Amino acid sequence: MPRRSVYRLCTLVSSLVLVFATLAAAQTGTSSRGRKYKAPPPTARIAVTVLRDTGGKPIENAAVVFHAMEGEKDTGNMELKTGEDGTTVIDVMPIGDTVRLQVIAKGFQTFGDDYKIDKADIAIEIRLKRPGQQYSVYLNHPEAAEGGKSPDAARPVNQPK
Repeated sequence: MPRRSVYRLCTLVSSLVLVFATLAAAQTGTSSRGRKYKAPPPTARIAVTVLRDTGGKPIENAAVVFHAMEGEKDTGNMELKTGEDGTTVIDVMPIGDTVRLQVIAKGFQTFGDDYKIDKADIAIEIRLKRPGQQYSVYLNHPEAAEGGKSPDAARPVNQPK
């Protein structure tokens, strides 16, 4: 009988040691392996509304292109189309970045501008104009400066205004 109880005691102790060793190895092993979780940056919700300049009616199916900018470098773009109400929404642009917005619609002038994303909710309204008359160098343009320069730039330096 005493031999049997010693055998059971040894079996119990060895199984407990094995369980504790496995748990200790599992706790130390997970902290040293694998990637650490890095939370994504907070993003902004940008709503863009595209309207006609003259009547203020929405422009359907206009292409709204978002260029994510890192300094002067374009890191990629995303294109969305406007719906019947002339609106499109994007919510993946990180707060603090700059986005170059480009709007292209058939029968209208192309629009482009840079926007700093500094809030969590941004609403942008864009009014597109119809194409104007084509500029020709063969026509007389009294409002334009000669040679593409401003009138002050064409004057010699030592001559008074």
